[in-house]
Amino acid sequence: MRAQTAKEPALITVDFTLFPVGPGNRVLDLGCGGGRHAFEIYRRGADVVAFDQNENDLADVATMFTAMRSEGEAPGGAEAETVKGDALDMPFDDASFDRVVAAEIMEHIPHDTAAMAELYRVLKPGGIAAVTVPSWLPERICWALSEEYHTNEGGHIRIYTRAELEAKLKATGFEIGPHHHAHALHAPYWWIKCAVGTDNDTHPLASAYHRMLVWDMFTSPRVTRIAERLLNPLIGKSVVVYLRKPRGEGAG
Repeated sequence: MRAQTAKEPALITVDFTLFPVGPGNRVLDLGCGGGRHAFEIYRRGADVVAFDQNENDLADVATMFTAMRSEGEAPGGAEAETVKGDALDMPFDDASFDRVVAAEIMEHIPHDTAAMAELYRVLKPGGIAAVTVPSWLPERICWALSEEYHTNEGGHIRIYTRAELEAKLKATGFEIGPHHHAHALHAPYWWIKCAVGTDNDTHPLASAYHRMLVWDMFTSPRVTRIAERLLNPLIGKSVVVYLRKPRGEGAG
């Protein structure tokens, strides 16, 4: 999809009723990519750090932050910045953040438990994290349809069950909270892409489905919202797990 502009909707995976952010919170968007969650966090008045190792993505995110400031899309007191670095060795002090989002990043990292430990380290005691990864069933279908999907450089290197993800996070020290699935309407799009070629954006079926997804993002009709809500537990493209760092951990 093309780059988002300041007033366009973004594909948000995290439920901000379960992950409240606002003025006074410092939030890390770990592996921010195009910045979709960082922008929403900024709009809600929190101070946000968009962290990634891709300089091109970070440049686009910084440009968006500037546009949001100039268009009044974020409260005046909120701050937003980009930081380049490695998820396994982040340049932040212990307990630096009130909240951390790690959206669709753990499936890319060979040493995922080391990344989880870093996430835990930079989160304040009592702080909340939201970790999202591709759901097992939709991802398994993608892998079955296309070897290219999971063997290209920087692609997905593992498929998580929710139980496995939660077990690794619990072993890191987190208290496991609620979970949900998201983006069921996007799963068939990726199945189509895997079937016709992940780089084949001009295939009529893939192109038509993509137009439908863009239309849905802009209009959010009631019928598709209901359909996605019903389908999410079955074929939601992503699973989101909410976590808390114990309050006594690292206190003082």
